[in-house]
Amino acid sequence: MAMPASAKVRALFTRGGTAALDALLPPSCLTCEAEVEAQGSLCAACFGTLSFVSAPLCHRCGVPMPHAGAGTLGEGGELCPACALRLPAFGQARAALRYDEGSKRLVLPFKHLDRTELAAPLARHMARAGAVLLARAELLAPVPLHWRRLLSRRYNQSALLAGRLARGAGLPMLPDLLKRLRPTPPLGERGAAERALAVAGAFAVPRRHLARLAGKRVLLVDDVLTSGATTEECARVLLAAGAAAVDVLAAARVPDPRLERSLG
Repeated sequence: MAMPASAKVRALFTRGGTAALDALLPPSCLTCEAEVEAQGSLCAACFGTLSFVSAPLCHRCGVPMPHAGAGTLGEGGELCPACALRLPAFGQARAALRYDEGSKRLVLPFKHLDRTELAAPLARHMARAGAVLLARAELLAPVPLHWRRLLSRRYNQSALLAGRLARGAGLPMLPDLLKRLRPTPPLGERGAAERALAVAGAFAVPRRHLARLAGKRVLLVDDVLTSGATTEECARVLLAAGAAAVDVLAAARVPDPRLERSLG
């Protein structure tokens, strides 16, 4: 995905150069070259391609449901088949956007093309979707990258989102609360048992953070929530290390294809 020319120019400016930038280059849409009224916004056409995650959804994992009544009634609300079968270690997970062609135009450049300025608009959407989770959180932490991946990418996109959310909510954030001990393979095409095995033992809480974590309600932040195996393992590690509870907030959520097929 190519970066718009205006985005390349904007990436050269620091926050302090925003006024000068506006004078030199009119604000343009975050995903195309259309002019917009304010920096960091989308034009009407691009905004219209976004699909926000809203009810009905699973009360626990937040996956979109095809219709109300499609799941199983559980404690607190309706559960998707996976959560009805086995509740996740985390309390609740929520995401702002469905991971589809519309949201990919924000998420993929943010993740792979150094478009770090996209953290701000994504975090705004996440704050609305996860308002309840943020209100009860005491500490925010990102899903970590392995050091080799961090070295090649130069930034952890989940940490940028967590930092934005923490500042907006007035909450503390520990970027290295979790450490990824080894790289993990892509999980999308694997079965549930394979996914769990692939991430087992891949994360740890450094000893220096144990006292800070003890008894805290943690909000774990990720960019894209796919199968949930990674966040599940992270939640297990945090709870075992002394966290009181763990919730999950992501920018985008991959719909469960089994539930999507049921629409047909």
